[in-house]
Amino acid sequence: MSQVSTIDWQIATVRSIHVESPRVKLFTLELPAETPFRAGQHFDVRLTASDGYQAQRSYSVSSSPEPAPNPTSIEFAVELIADGEVSSYFHEAVEVGDQIEIRGPIGGHFTWSPIAAKPVMMIAGGSGIAPIMSMIRHRSNADVIKKTPMLLMFSARTEADMLFAAELESIAVNDPDFHLIVALTRSEEVASGNRPFRHLRRIDGPMIESALSNLATHPSRSYICGGSSFVEAMANHLLDLGIPNNSIRTERFGP
Repeated sequence: MSQVSTIDWQIATVRSIHVESPRVKLFTLELPAETPFRAGQHFDVRLTASDGYQAQRSYSVSSSPEPAPNPTSIEFAVELIADGEVSSYFHEAVEVGDQIEIRGPIGGHFTWSPIAAKPVMMIAGGSGIAPIMSMIRHRSNADVIKKTPMLLMFSARTEADMLFAAELESIAVNDPDFHLIVALTRSEEVASGNRPFRHLRRIDGPMIESALSNLATHPSRSYICGGSSFVEAMANHLLDLGIPNNSIRTERFGP
């Protein structure tokens, strides 16, 4: 199968749409040509109106880079942003079968490969889980003898806002080297034995320090993705805990 350049625009077809949370929909797109990507990379999406006006937005891939079962299929998590031209169009107008212009993959700083054996830490805020989910799925699908120890701290407003909840919980329950900690920041729910991994609080320095005890050693690489203020705060917490600056990778989401 032929491959395209990352600078070329492709016409992708929407194959499925799934409502993942009140504000996030998952879109599975089929590309006309095989387009290899690395876990953590993103694609540009371009919309063109009948009068020629264009709007462009970048979305991280949440699916795994493995080609099976479909080497031309990728998944985006699109959060509805107030006054967001592209996100509003996806949520209100896009239907299965529609065609979308995309270009990529793009980015190399915020990527991860399961060949790394040393522990890895992930901190995600809201829809910032998208590129990290690609890394987690890549790890789960990797054909290696021992999985890389991984710690995920995931901040969401409420239970309903926790993306990929069932999948993450299944990995955490069945994989002793994958550690999941969820912080619900605006929830009045009471944590119970039926909802494991939940904490009704915000992620802060002491919480991160306690979570790091799940790893045998400090992480060799830490990935943080979310809103700008969230990413800055989490990076500062890691620095305060002695995590080297050159081992911290950040990706900011915004309108």
